[in-house]
Amino acid sequence: MSDPGVRAYDSMRVGPDGGRRVEHVAIEEPMEVRVNGVPFAVVMRTPGADRDLAAGFLLAEDVIQSAGEIGLIEYCLDADDEGRANVLNVTVLGDAICRLDERLSNRRQVIMTASCGLCGRRTIESLRARVASVEGAWTVGASVVASMPQTLRSAQRVFDATGGLHAAGLFDLDGRLLLMAEDVGRHNAVDKVAGRMLLEGRLPLSRTMLQVSGRTSFELVQKALLAGIPLIAAVSAPSSLAVDLAREVGITLCGFVRGDSFNVYANEGRVDR
Repeated sequence: MSDPGVRAYDSMRVGPDGGRRVEHVAIEEPMEVRVNGVPFAVVMRTPGADRDLAAGFLLAEDVIQSAGEIGLIEYCLDADDEGRANVLNVTVLGDAICRLDERLSNRRQVIMTASCGLCGRRTIESLRARVASVEGAWTVGASVVASMPQTLRSAQRVFDATGGLHAAGLFDLDGRLLLMAEDVGRHNAVDKVAGRMLLEGRLPLSRTMLQVSGRTSFELVQKALLAGIPLIAAVSAPSSLAVDLAREVGITLCGFVRGDSFNVYANEGRVDR
C-alpha cells in the first residue's frame, strides 16, 4: 500500500503457513517541533497530519490556547535533506510568545517517546486553574457509546495494513465519526484530532465525544479537558489519576467499551441507560 505512515519489509513467517512474505509496518520517526525558531521538543510519531500534531501538542503544553495565536506551521528549510520532512517550525503570536518564554525557561530539552505525554508535570490543581471544567449539559444513549469502538476500528486503514497503530476518533452525539487519526502513540493520535479542530477554530468541542484505543491515562483526560470534550471512552482501563481528573473537571469517563457493555468511572449522568 502507498501511505506515508507505512513501510514494507521482507519477512520470514514461521509456522504451518510459513514462507517469505512482505509485511507492512507502521513508521515511527522523530519530529522536532520548533517554536519561533527555537527547538522545543522531539516527538516520536507516525508521519502524517504533522501540522495537526504540532498544534495539538502545543495546546497541551499550554503554549497556544487558540488558533489566533498561530501564525504559520511549516517544515524547516534549513534542516538537511534527510530530516527536512521531520522538522516543523510553529510561529506563535500575541500572548503565546510570553507563554513560550515561560515554558522554555522551565523545561529542559528532552526526547519524548510516543507514550510519554506530559509525564505528570501538571497537577490536577494547575489544570483546573486554567480550565475549571468542561461544558456539556447533554445525555447520550449507552448504545451510542458502545458503538463507537467498532466505528473507529472500521476507519483504521493503516491499522488494517500494519496492526501497529493506536487511534483516536471524534464523534458527534449521534455516534457519527467526525474525525479520526492514527499514530504509534495514543497521545499523538489525540493531539492530531485536537490540533485539527484547533486550527479550524472549533474549540471547545462541547458537543462531541472522544473514543481512543488502548487505555486512558491522565494525559488523555487532560487533552480532552483542554479541547473541551465532555466524554472520553476507551476500549481498555483508565488509570486512577485519569479517574480523579475526570471527576474533578466534569468529564464523563468510560472504560472497557466492548460489545454492548462498558464501565462509567466519572460523571455518569451523561450516559442514558
